[in-house]
Amino acid sequence: MKNYMMYMLTILLLSAQACNEAVVPTETKQDIPIVFPDYAGVTIPASIAPLNFSVQDEFSRIDAVFEGSETGIIHIQNKEAIEIPEKEWKGLLEKNTGGSLKVTVSLKKEKGWIQYAPFSIYISPYPIDYGLVYRLIAPGYEVYSKMGIYQRTLSDFTQTTLIENTILPASCVNCHSFNQNNPKYMNLHIRGEFGATMLSVNGNTELYTTKTEETLSNCVYPYWHPSGKYIAYSVNKTQQGFHEIKNKRIEVVDLASDLVVYDIEKNQLFSSPLLKNDSVFETFPAFSPDGKSLYFCSADYKTLPLEYDQIKYSLCRIDFNPEAGGFGQVVDTLVSASTTNKSVSFPRPSFDGRYLMYTLSDYGNFSIWHKEADLWLVDLQTGTTRELTEVNSNDVESYHNWSSNSRWFVFSSRRLDGLYTRPFIASIDEQGNVSKPFLLPQKKVSHYDNLLQSFNIPEFVTSPVSFDIRTVEKKALKKERTPFEFRKN
Repeated sequence: MKNYMMYMLTILLLSAQACNEAVVPTETKQDIPIVFPDYAGVTIPASIAPLNFSVQDEFSRIDAVFEGSETGIIHIQNKEAIEIPEKEWKGLLEKNTGGSLKVTVSLKKEKGWIQYAPFSIYISPYPIDYGLVYRLIAPGYEVYSKMGIYQRTLSDFTQTTLIENTILPASCVNCHSFNQNNPKYMNLHIRGEFGATMLSVNGNTELYTTKTEETLSNCVYPYWHPSGKYIAYSVNKTQQGFHEIKNKRIEVVDLASDLVVYDIEKNQLFSSPLLKNDSVFETFPAFSPDGKSLYFCSADYKTLPLEYDQIKYSLCRIDFNPEAGGFGQVVDTLVSASTTNKSVSFPRPSFDGRYLMYTLSDYGNFSIWHKEADLWLVDLQTGTTRELTEVNSNDVESYHNWSSNSRWFVFSSRRLDGLYTRPFIASIDEQGNVSKPFLLPQKKVSHYDNLLQSFNIPEFVTSPVSFDIRTVEKKALKKERTPFEFRKN
């Protein structure tokens, strides 16, 4: 029986190889092929799913040879796209971690095979987190169409549903957040008739009402304290409007905004006069990795809607005392809007404490609608800041998140078509060198062409997310909520 099985396996392998035509080039090009997704020259983790791709040209067959710099080879040939077997791909990356792959692509056309110059794919020695969590949402303005929060395993193409708004009619699920990518600490907002904030801590899931008499609104943009004891939120009165000029669709502005911190153990919100000022817009809080600082964005009040394009946010910092649950008495400005004449949003410190990444646009804070929005990086050791030209494009770069080891970051970009946001991943080494970003791999190359939804708020997670969706559904439909309290000073 064993010999028979080995015989059949050999026959199958020979049959598969027999399907491949011999590649005898009639023409050799000096240029590399234009592949989609653009994986030429990218740096990837050794655990990433296969980088399936095609070539933006007409052909009847496509052939690709992947050669490891150390050892190993994969040869794939197909009619439409290169689809790499997961097991072979995983083995090739593991054998060449810290090295590279040489990829040689050939296309069969009417006059025969054309072979292109090879390109490289570099395999980083740094690991990446287990997966990504993101929202998939149609790029609309007024109506909550079908949307959900999903998790994707980075080592393969598995996507699973965490929650969809189909269980709560006419609702919006948004602002999922984790404590330094730890899925045991999760925050999620539900907006609409069944609105609530879900907190899931070590398997215990509760729904809360976060609006109090002392705050402007429900809690909005969350960021966990590394201790897991606190969550910083903004509270925002938001309004959207539509442009009448070409190439601009929508503008979202804050009519008012403050910052608060929630003490999970005491079920109390608290703030500071420095973060709750009627003459200032404060938003997008983010705790430092040591828990002793709170970063945020701050802009002087302007008359709306007349001065909407004059609202420009600075990157600021205030001391935070995690033992007492209080703030310092001074607000420091790290990146000044008056100096840059630009506006900062989404400050995100790396978890090793070395860098802070932010989005920079011409004005406002809802940068996803700003074509000029780019990513910038502050070196927190030297105080210097620079544009991340290695990853920016001529379209929107916006929301971003760090891996747990601070060697990778994911960000949203509209570079493919100017309409849909897609997740890109790049590496940063210990010297601050940033690699060319790569598009999140999909099993089918046509996936992004066929998907009429945007990837929103991509967040790394170190392991699978798990919470009791039936408990959330039951409590949400019954409108069972625990009210937030506001701490009296």
